[in-house]
Amino acid sequence: MNKKHIDLSHTIENGLITYKGLPAPIICDYLSREESKKHYEEGTEFQIGKIEMVSNTGTYIDCPFHRFENGKDLSEVGLESFVDLNAIVIPVPFSETLKITAETLSNHQIKDRAVLIHTGWDTHWNTDNYYENNPYLTKGAAEYLRDSGVKLVGIDSHNIDDTRGKNRPVHTILLGAEILIVEHLCNLQSLPQDGFTFSAVPPKFKGVGTFPVRAFATI
Repeated sequence: MNKKHIDLSHTIENGLITYKGLPAPIICDYLSREESKKHYEEGTEFQIGKIEMVSNTGTYIDCPFHRFENGKDLSEVGLESFVDLNAIVIPVPFSETLKITAETLSNHQIKDRAVLIHTGWDTHWNTDNYYENNPYLTKGAAEYLRDSGVKLVGIDSHNIDDTRGKNRPVHTILLGAEILIVEHLCNLQSLPQDGFTFSAVPPKFKGVGTFPVRAFATI
């Protein structure tokens, strides 16, 4: 059977703001095609890009090291945690509620699965509305997901936690249980609720706990 891949990642471009207060990426040439002509024969131009950015840029994944000094970093998490995860979409429209509770997530088969929470907030991407009053999980929801044995939790919102305070209980609970988090997903409306796998693979960096991913579903 032919498989279909659905992209769930935002495009990262020069100057993109993902999180207010964090710098936008700088994407430019390290070696331009014009400059490369000095080093190669005619018709053999190359471009080498240069990127300067914080690791929380675009659609990204959080590993335990992001929250815990002794937690696993990107290089220590096995590929099986990033690739071909049995997944489910749980729709929680932001027009109905911004607070996602344990009760909201109940009555779904989520054990050993990637749980993708579709709020529709990605419609505000790259606008001022995206950064404030966004959908988030409660502490109780995080505890429910942990106790239910999920593998990964993704959301198409600005943050999986309520950012109005200074604590981040959802990050603490999920990453403390080595449950990975993917934030700033998009295009979840293109997925069925069930019957697909989810992948979100970052580079194998040592000493880094979060990094952009090309998140996608395979149907």
